[in-house]
Amino acid sequence: MGLTSNQSNLFQKITKSVKAIWQKTAFRPEIAIVLGTGLGNLARRVTKEIAIAYESIPHFPKSTVESHAGRLLFGMLGGKKVVIMDGRFHFYEGYTLEQVTFPIRVLRKLGAKILIVSNAAGGLNLSYKKGDLVLIEDHINLMGVNPLVGSNDDRLGVRFPDMSAPYSNRLITFTEQVAREKRISLKRGVYLGVSGPNLETRAEYRFMRKLGADLVGMSTVPEVIVGVHAGFEILGISVVTDVCDPDHLKPVNIEEIIRTAAEVGPKLDQLVESLVHKLPHVR
Repeated sequence: MGLTSNQSNLFQKITKSVKAIWQKTAFRPEIAIVLGTGLGNLARRVTKEIAIAYESIPHFPKSTVESHAGRLLFGMLGGKKVVIMDGRFHFYEGYTLEQVTFPIRVLRKLGAKILIVSNAAGGLNLSYKKGDLVLIEDHINLMGVNPLVGSNDDRLGVRFPDMSAPYSNRLITFTEQVAREKRISLKRGVYLGVSGPNLETRAEYRFMRKLGADLVGMSTVPEVIVGVHAGFEILGISVVTDVCDPDHLKPVNIEEIIRTAAEVGPKLDQLVESLVHKLPHVR
């Protein structure tokens, strides 16, 4: 089957975005890091090479979430060349999933081979508490949509990507080793992605727990699906910002979620920087 104009255009858009970035910097990242809601402080640890505003990159969406800076930050972290996506896009903002995940494809085209994604998430697992760091070992897509729907462009990835291990066991094990050395408590869990923007009902929380989910959030899943399609090795980390106990549910607002994420941020920053430092260089 031939490519549709949309798929051909996607490849052209990626190429145009990358060329625009390369006109501003010759920096070639090894590792790409996506910062979640309230988790932007890691950017301060980067020895900055250059920061490029999303609005100056052709075909990049514009982030409408208040706590997201909206820039690509290129520089050194832990002795490695990194690019940080300081502000992500969400399906609930009104973007298509192709738009939401477009930056992931650009990051891969820029040369990054490892993708680290972070997010603020609700804790469905009642052994979790606010402020816990959880390594994502698998996910459930309940967004009702998939970013790979439509004709496939083989230049971007295979038609039917395998999802038996979207989150790298190697990176999970490596991160747990670093956490032990730094005496940082880490848990593992299954992340469930929803479209948002509303938080969930008691009945929905009960349903999600029965499905085997430990965490719930409004991002990450589309990015990881496209990341796998594009050939990234992926690590996912959630910060538990609220506990979703349907029998003792308390109202929560986005300001509280951002505040909790910011409080845990230094611990996550230390973990990610130490991990990046200990990882072998990616060629």
